[in-house]
Amino acid sequence: MARASLRRRGIGLLLLAVVATATAVLWRDPFLLVRGEFVRQRIVAGLSRGTVEAAGHRWVYAQREAGGGDAPTIVMLHGYTGSKENWYPLARELDGRYRLLIPDLPGWGESERKPGAVYGFPEQAANVAAFIRATSPGRPVLLLGHSMGGGIAALAAARYPREIAQVGLLDAAGVRFRENPFGLDVLAGGNPFAVDDEASLRRYIDIVFHDANAKPWLPWPATTGLIRKRRADAAFEQGVLDRIGRSSESLLPGEEAARIRQTALLLWCRQDAVIDASALDLYAQRIPQARKVLLEGCGHMSLMERPREVADAVVALLENGENAGDAE
Repeated sequence: MARASLRRRGIGLLLLAVVATATAVLWRDPFLLVRGEFVRQRIVAGLSRGTVEAAGHRWVYAQREAGGGDAPTIVMLHGYTGSKENWYPLARELDGRYRLLIPDLPGWGESERKPGAVYGFPEQAANVAAFIRATSPGRPVLLLGHSMGGGIAALAAARYPREIAQVGLLDAAGVRFRENPFGLDVLAGGNPFAVDDEASLRRYIDIVFHDANAKPWLPWPATTGLIRKRRADAAFEQGVLDRIGRSSESLLPGEEAARIRQTALLLWCRQDAVIDASALDLYAQRIPQARKVLLEGCGHMSLMERPREVADAVVALLENGENAGDAE
């Protein structure tokens, strides 16, 4: 009995040491918990991690090969302050018929950020074209872009049609939409997405998500990790927003969208509090061949709030090719 008691005491001390070590590690790097959750989500979505050199940058991306060698390739571009992980819910809804490439754009996420480099719409459109050439040589892709990524996708489709067979814009930046508090704040020089404490983190999540059930659960110390990271990235974020939100290039994607000849998808959520749904029709005026899809009960993060409906629209674009009509 004494031996059993000593064994239990030893196990208890070992568990205590493990807990203490884990707590110390998370205290030093609370974003570790977020990274671990991202890895879990990637695995659940059947994706693997890849790296490539393109446009003078080291890219990190998630990928999933398709069952057939001639399957269409879909490239997905995240939005401002976003990352490749935003697309994982949609990736789970798309079956194995398609090859998926989901990068962190240069400057964002795990991809390389170069001091002094410019990461506006024109520069990122050229970067994306180089990424496509490196990862899908000789095979044009369906390019999906969300928010800032949507503006990049529109400009890339207009300027690099040899690399892009089809294009889908989700809640995309790049046109002067109906005034809302978010847009007015940006034009006044603010950053409504800025995060430097728990209150601003909650405000950020509330702005981008309309569906409360889709909002991410962020327990401590994940909140601490996210806040530290966003504080560290604040100057970079402000510099990008100055270009894509307030400079002469802020409306460049919408202006050049009239040159898009590929089959296209325009998808918004009616309750988008960031890029008002009026932007859908503004883009449609410039891309008349596009199919329009307007979803209800969701906000700016359509790809996370309504991944099933977004997947259906993407599959319709791929399978039908021609304009499949509006779905409003």
